[in-house]
Amino acid sequence: MKTIMKKDLPEIITEVLSHRVPTLIEDTGGLYRHAAVLVPIFNDGGGYKLLFTKRTRKVEAHKGQISFPGGAVEEGDGSYEETALREAQEEIGLLPEDVTILGRSDDARTLTSNYLIHPFVGLIPYPYDFTINPGEVKRLLQIPLEIFLLEGSGDKVLPVAYEGATYESLTYRYDGEVIWGATARIIKNLVEVLGKNLGLLQEGL
Repeated sequence: MKTIMKKDLPEIITEVLSHRVPTLIEDTGGLYRHAAVLVPIFNDGGGYKLLFTKRTRKVEAHKGQISFPGGAVEEGDGSYEETALREAQEEIGLLPEDVTILGRSDDARTLTSNYLIHPFVGLIPYPYDFTINPGEVKRLLQIPLEIFLLEGSGDKVLPVAYEGATYESLTYRYDGEVIWGATARIIKNLVEVLGKNLGLLQEGL
């Protein structure tokens, strides 16, 4: 079997996402607050990684959680994609013109708040001079994509204690951090959507 090299990953993501209609969650009653996130992917020379933020305790929602750059839709935003890019610039200083949008993934709902999240996968440069907003972001995490491709990695549903409540959630663990909730489901969904195409990449990642 031919192994697809690392340089082909963005093209594969673009092709797969462009040939499917993302699964959207209806909000006919206007019950949700809408938000959008950027799923940033980059190649640091050693392989592809995903970029996450660890949120501060100062933010309104999802305090201290691991998430993708993103936030609530604002009145002036022209699209969900624009929301994701604006929020990424506000949170980590990533300029919209430095992001190549590879496609839109399926919607996700949050567990601890009333948000409906619209994710967009974007290729970003490396290295990059990020400017972290200290009111929203505690630090950045760069996690190898292969962590999420390991057999059984997307099957761990565990109790997560958060803000005085316990949630049964899909979880990923890396370097002492726990990724759970909507962020974990966005990752699992993206891996499932890319399916066998990502399987061919595992040796090259």
